[in-house]
Amino acid sequence: MAARNPNHPQAQRAQARSGARIVLKKLITVLLSLAVLVGAYLVAFGVPLQVAQYWGIALTEEATPAARGGPGGFPGGGPRGQGRATTVVLAPLEELAYTLVLRTIGSGVSLRRADVVATEAGEVVETALHANQLVEKGDVLLRLDDRTEQFALEIALANRDQALATVTRYKGLNQNGNAVVTEVALSEAEVALRLAQANVGLAEVALENRTIVAPFSGRLGLSDVSVGDRLSIGDAIVTVDDSTSLLATFEVPERSIGLLAEGKPVLVTTPTFAGRVFEGTITAFDSRLDSLTRSATVQAEIDNSEGLLLAGMTFAIRMTEETDPLPMVPSTAITWDRAGAGIWIAENGITRRVPVTIRYRNGDQVWVETDAPIGAQIVTEGASKLRDGAQVAAADVRKGLGT
Repeated sequence: MAARNPNHPQAQRAQARSGARIVLKKLITVLLSLAVLVGAYLVAFGVPLQVAQYWGIALTEEATPAARGGPGGFPGGGPRGQGRATTVVLAPLEELAYTLVLRTIGSGVSLRRADVVATEAGEVVETALHANQLVEKGDVLLRLDDRTEQFALEIALANRDQALATVTRYKGLNQNGNAVVTEVALSEAEVALRLAQANVGLAEVALENRTIVAPFSGRLGLSDVSVGDRLSIGDAIVTVDDSTSLLATFEVPERSIGLLAEGKPVLVTTPTFAGRVFEGTITAFDSRLDSLTRSATVQAEIDNSEGLLLAGMTFAIRMTEETDPLPMVPSTAITWDRAGAGIWIAENGITRRVPVTIRYRNGDQVWVETDAPIGAQIVTEGASKLRDGAQVAAADVRKGLGT
């Protein structure tokens, strides 16, 4: 059989009909796909309010909220939930103070502390340097060999007595009208007496410096000075710490500077006495922040009258402060959009969104700033499904818990 000529009119018409059928099938497939998508949208979200108005669909009083809010909070009611309210959990907006807590680490130093050093050179002839011994101000800690100073004091006293006798004799002769003693001689004798008295004072000071005493009441540290040692000026002898009160020094970050105030109480704990809390008060803090750590140094005085705490201990510092009452909502009530955070308020079964500014968080509780009135019914569960104007119904929480 001879092959058909493709240029034959009948062959060309057959090819054209075949191409048209293919195009029609593709068009039908596209239309069916669009129909499926539109149907799925209407089932899920309902008829949009603008489309309903364009088509002239009359919204009844029952259908109006559903057309505005629909199931899931989307416009329109749709065949699945037109006219039905979204079930949510409602609760009144409460106001509650938030407790700010700052935790940091510090170390303790004695309120008064001193390094006792030798102010004179000499040999040690007596010591009373017992580690951890309590001493009172003025108690003798150490004596240096003072024989030379004692002799110097004796000489000064003798010179003073001689000068005093000379002045006394001159005054007596002068009062009796003796011309041998002139006013000039009497004046020179009085000057000599004053110099002798000053030398006595210097000798007494030199003798006192040979004895080292406690500068204040406190507890002695370790010392390696013993009898027979020879000290030079500036040599360390012992440390004295007045630990009846300790200073806890710690750093406070920039974000918590507002907590600082003189006299503010702090709570102090230490691993040495687990479970026990020591109280203290802020006595001073730096006037500027450290350029590297962005923190301020703070000192707090801690009562240590029992003597349990030692200088150098590591302390865990805790400071607390309550803010003014702020609106508090569960974290599930917060929703987000392009404008930021917000909460949903239900009024007469209709919701509206109110923006909020989050201030603090603690677990599932959030403290916010908002224009919503205290006591207003807010959506605490199911807020993510809502849109403005959606109709809502309060869920029976007790029934949901099975009670």
